[in-house]
Amino acid sequence: MTVKAAEASGPTLTYSKMRGMVAILIAFMKQRRMGLNDFIQKIATNSYACKHPEVQSILKISQPQEPELMNTNPSPPPSPSQQINLGPSSNPHAKPSDFHFLKVIGKGSFGKVLLARHKAEEQFYAVKVLQKKAILKKKEEKHIMSERNVLLKNVKHPFLVGLHFSFQTADKLYFVLDYINGGELFYHLQRERCFLEPRARFYAAEIASALGYLHSLNIVYRDLKPENILLDSQGHIVLTDFGLCKENIEHNGTTSTFCGTPEYLAPEVLHKQPYDRTVDWWCLGAVLYEMLYGLPPFYSRNTAEMYDNILNKPLQLKPNITNSARHLLEGLLQKDRTKRLGAKEDFMEIKNHIFFSPINWDDLINKKITPPFNPNVSGPSDLRHFDPEFTDEPVPNSIGQSPDSILITASVKEAAEAFLGFSYAPPVDSFL
Repeated sequence: MTVKAAEASGPTLTYSKMRGMVAILIAFMKQRRMGLNDFIQKIATNSYACKHPEVQSILKISQPQEPELMNTNPSPPPSPSQQINLGPSSNPHAKPSDFHFLKVIGKGSFGKVLLARHKAEEQFYAVKVLQKKAILKKKEEKHIMSERNVLLKNVKHPFLVGLHFSFQTADKLYFVLDYINGGELFYHLQRERCFLEPRARFYAAEIASALGYLHSLNIVYRDLKPENILLDSQGHIVLTDFGLCKENIEHNGTTSTFCGTPEYLAPEVLHKQPYDRTVDWWCLGAVLYEMLYGLPPFYSRNTAEMYDNILNKPLQLKPNITNSARHLLEGLLQKDRTKRLGAKEDFMEIKNHIFFSPINWDDLINKKITPPFNPNVSGPSDLRHFDPEFTDEPVPNSIGQSPDSILITASVKEAAEAFLGFSYAPPVDSFL
């Protein structure tokens, strides 16, 4: 059996080839932890999928627009004289052998997140270990350094994950982060399908507070989704993963990179139009909608159809929520960003919305409000809220290798030079 493409000049797809293409799309929807860039790369490596007109349109819309991300004329790897130095002085003493790496608790495009215990301090941390070679291959150095730079600014907010220090070996980068073991919001949402309105309000308020703080630093988060929202051991929100943050976006400033996660992309991002910090308020609306209804707004298993829904389909709200929740969702999920809630006064508009009238914001920021759900973890070794897909995986021996034990090849040397200035140790007076 042969299926002809819609266009007369288009490719001929056999049934088995078409099934292969469809399998890739279905696999993506089953693995929502993959980001948009991973999805595009997965599709792009399948020759049959690439020939399909709908897939071509997705690939075309997904080209990055910022000059810093264009790779048509790749620059040579940075030399020692072109150091990237985005923060305080480096920590020359930290090394992988300082830690016992106990469990894998997360995975990403460039490496893993591990539960680790510092040997001297006996303190538990989440250590994000990234492979320099993989980062350089995808030319993502700027995003990684931007993530580190944003982490340096998070120390003053209770709902953002904190960076304790960072260091590097010849082939890896190490972020030593707060260890948060209450589980992803995505994990709890999967188990319970949806949340009652008071619980959703509490989480949305803490998320909004974190986003408002980032915006006050002229940072747009750009990748809010339940997988990037953790619960701490008491049940408070902790926002993590700042790899897609965009710095230096003033109040009326815009950017135009096509990035994010398909279910949560704002219309202006899909339109390849310049967008501003209101993109985060769209994402907050999408997450709140998912907490209340169990699925993101405009969701479809067919990604192209979902994009069309985001751009053209009116927001549909079932009658099982309060009028204030309905009004908030309509304001946040406004397709015209200039009319979106938050377009004029940013976080203040969200904070003052009637939906949040039960929230005492001073108590919220000081963690004086008892969370509606307690993860009931017994201690750092309690991994019940982590996906067994991660925790069952063996810890690679190479994670704890010190630089002396690594064979220095030409590619490793290039990787080492690309991240000069990455290491960070906090000033003594930052420990309060």
